[in-house]
Amino acid sequence: MALEEQCSAPPQWRSISLTHVEFPEGDLTGQALAYISLLPIAILVGFVTLIVFKRELHTISFFGGLILNEGVNWVLKHIIREPRPCAGAHSTLHTEYGMPSSHSQLMWFFVVYFFLFLYLRMHQTNNARCVDLLWRHILSIILLGMALSVSYSRVYLLYHTWSQVFYGGVAGSTIGIMWFFFTQEVLTPLFPKIAAWPISEYFLVRDTSLIPNILWFEYTKGEEKKASVSPLGGNTH
Repeated sequence: MALEEQCSAPPQWRSISLTHVEFPEGDLTGQALAYISLLPIAILVGFVTLIVFKRELHTISFFGGLILNEGVNWVLKHIIREPRPCAGAHSTLHTEYGMPSSHSQLMWFFVVYFFLFLYLRMHQTNNARCVDLLWRHILSIILLGMALSVSYSRVYLLYHTWSQVFYGGVAGSTIGIMWFFFTQEVLTPLFPKIAAWPISEYFLVRDTSLIPNILWFEYTKGEEKKASVSPLGGNTH
């Protein structure tokens, strides 16, 4: 009896899913682009995972820039109030405004910031210069393809117009450049002091800003650690 009353109580159900993306039924291209358009969600989840396991101040700052970028997008949408194309085409939308595209803005913030990080922040510390530069170029091309694909998907799936996607990319790129140099010039000099705070030590928050290439540093330290320990668990001599 109680279950019957509960089932008849709600007048209407609404979705709170952050990954609700619609595509034309039977359209394989649209289905693929719908999955591609979820890349911003994957990036945010990846950042949270990195922060939990790495607890590195620059990663936290990068994530803070992403959140700021999303806040700016929300403000711009509610100031401009430009509607999305093809009103009524989608059953579930988190906001009726489409200018600028939040997906495009987030992706271009992430990609532009990462470009600057790769080529200005990460300096080479080993002799494999050609290999080092090659993987940076390959990664840059992959990131650029991701941003272009997500931007195109929003137009193809009728969530945004080309202008909404374009200005989202412009806004994200601009904020990405500004946040990178703000992090480098203002926040990075403060990281050693922040890492020394008692609360930072308690939560094992660390500063690696003085390490030119953190990937190479962690790799070499790991190899040194393995070399210093024998297979039986004792130290080598």
